[in-house]
Amino acid sequence: MTDLLEALMIICFGLSWPFSVYKSYAARSAKGKSLLFEVFIEIGYVFGIIRKFILIANGEGGGWLFYLALVFYFVNMALIFVDMMLYVRNVKLDRAAGR
Repeated sequence: MTDLLEALMIICFGLSWPFSVYKSYAARSAKGKSLLFEVFIEIGYVFGIIRKFILIANGEGGGWLFYLALVFYFVNMALIFVDMMLYVRNVKLDRAAGR
């Protein structure tokens, strides 16, 4: 049951990141975004992944829901990384536009 809840949590979080990436891409501005916020979320996902690997090493991990959540940790991290790169791009665009 805990694996199901974790998988659902990670999937729900993951559903929001494509919207954030699109918004960052389309806005072409870093206004209203926080790089520090995204860095802390990325670090949190790293801790979640480390936990998964510790469970696997201890022989406690298993089941498709366990691994589904692990996959979504990596997917979410990739999306956050893209959003962070868009933030960097948008800061440059803001500076070039004098905003």
